[in-house]
Amino acid sequence: MENSRNFVLVLTLSLAVLLGWQWAMDYFYPQPEEVPVTAEKVDTPAEHAAVAHSRTGGLQDPSAIALEAADLETALASPDRVAIDSPKVGGSINLQGAFLDDVVLKDYAATTENDEPVRIFSPRGTPAQQVSQFGFLVNGEKVSDDAIWQSSGGVLTQDNPVTLTHVAGEGVTLEQTWSIDENYMLTIDQVVSNTSGVPVVVQPYGLVSRTSDTASADFFIAHSGPIGSFDQSVDYDYDYDDVEDEKTVALAGKTDWVGFTDIYWLAAMVPQVGSAPDSTFRSLGNNIFRADMIYDPITIPNGRKVTTISRLYAGAKDSEILDAYQDAGIPQFGLAIDWGWFRWFEKPFLWLLKNIFELVGNFGVAIIILTIIVRGLMFPIAQKQFASMASMKAIQPKMKALQEKYKDDRVKQQQEMQKLFKEEKVNPLAGCLPLILQIPIFFALYKVLYLAIEMRHQHFLWIDDLSAPDPATILNLFGLLPFTPPSFLAIGILAVLLGVTMWLTFRLNPQTDPVQAQVFSIMPWVLMFIMAPFAAGLLLYWVTSNILTLAQQKYLYSKHPQLRAAAEKEKAEKAAAAKAGK
Repeated sequence: MENSRNFVLVLTLSLAVLLGWQWAMDYFYPQPEEVPVTAEKVDTPAEHAAVAHSRTGGLQDPSAIALEAADLETALASPDRVAIDSPKVGGSINLQGAFLDDVVLKDYAATTENDEPVRIFSPRGTPAQQVSQFGFLVNGEKVSDDAIWQSSGGVLTQDNPVTLTHVAGEGVTLEQTWSIDENYMLTIDQVVSNTSGVPVVVQPYGLVSRTSDTASADFFIAHSGPIGSFDQSVDYDYDYDDVEDEKTVALAGKTDWVGFTDIYWLAAMVPQVGSAPDSTFRSLGNNIFRADMIYDPITIPNGRKVTTISRLYAGAKDSEILDAYQDAGIPQFGLAIDWGWFRWFEKPFLWLLKNIFELVGNFGVAIIILTIIVRGLMFPIAQKQFASMASMKAIQPKMKALQEKYKDDRVKQQQEMQKLFKEEKVNPLAGCLPLILQIPIFFALYKVLYLAIEMRHQHFLWIDDLSAPDPATILNLFGLLPFTPPSFLAIGILAVLLGVTMWLTFRLNPQTDPVQAQVFSIMPWVLMFIMAPFAAGLLLYWVTSNILTLAQQKYLYSKHPQLRAAAEKEKAEKAAAAKAGK
């Protein structure tokens, strides 16, 4: 019974950590005040209908997906484009307005059904639009988005930067030199040359604009939406609804980087080293949002030129790559992945998981092995917890005698209890402390499996994608019938195994309290429904953990038979007392 109570304690404390995080962050780190920003007009598409966000994002509506394909075919057929062909990134830059609006990631397939690369940037006006632009205000006037820039020619590759040029008139020439590294980072050298005969004032800027229709779900353990680091502190506070309500959100502090994130993808601008541009998030209506990064105005004398160097990350949230950029000088860039409080546990788990995967070649098997390793490391703690419970059971008759003897003197009763614990060398807290230690480990594993892009599209037995819900559900006869049931009824094989193994775990612990027994008989099936829509990899971890718990409990009960005997005795006494009461 005590073990069951401790299990409930673990669940309760875990839920308190999970659900209390957002409240605590809102309370201790209130949102910054809004400050004025430079106004700018941006085209908006037709009004969008409300959309449902999946865990991994992307268009969900079939008509929108079809329209996106048709629009892309038209937009990308334009000759006014500079192709991009780097090791990890493909796509093109639109010479009309110098927009980066066509980005695909070569290492990640859009679906499990074919090898077509996932698309994260689409041109303005398309259903999945996301674009970036690095431009100029010249004497307070924005260079037109319709301006056609001239390219130096060739394809933008890792070894071949491309320069775009636009003559703004009156002796002012604008240049952008785009280069890209071996990963997902583009560097944009913005150059303004002044031969006008008089000083000009220019203000370089960068923006990332996107629709929230393709956003991944903003879950309490994984932020999706506006993101940035300011004064070396990453801001996860704002979601799209917040920005839509406030229209403009100005971020306080020096901008380290700013943009938008999904659970697996990131589009973030990094300002010039040593600069302090203003940054804002803005709602443009119709589910279109924009992150702005605008530098201070610069006065350029006649015959001089000024260069501003910005960077843009447009790619996958691979923790090793993000950490490498952080090590290279971009503050807190690794925290573009919302690791949360327990990142000191999570990153070693991720490292271990990836290395196991490299060894065994299957991510599902790697999850099982990782779970076994973690449970194995925790076994001495569990054993100590059971030993403590056994000791407490052994002295329970003496404790009851003291409680009866000093029932009218609580102080004396506590003194005698402490004396008894000291004489018997029993620590009442020893049974709880191991459980408290297990909470961050449980939560860390949970977040690693939720956030790891490495789990995306990984195959295991009948599952094509461990990052997606189990496709073999009861209602489609575990995949035999060709339809997908609603998510709340999509009880898959892993969810059923989760309920069964948890029920068996509770059954292994004799329930002496009728109310507790009733709760434990219902809880596994409630959790089965709750967890069914979660990623299959998470359920695989939990099912494996439950099976190991069963084996562990069997073994430890065999080592401490007095635990079960005491519980059975207590249960029999209560049943007899209840019968006598009738």
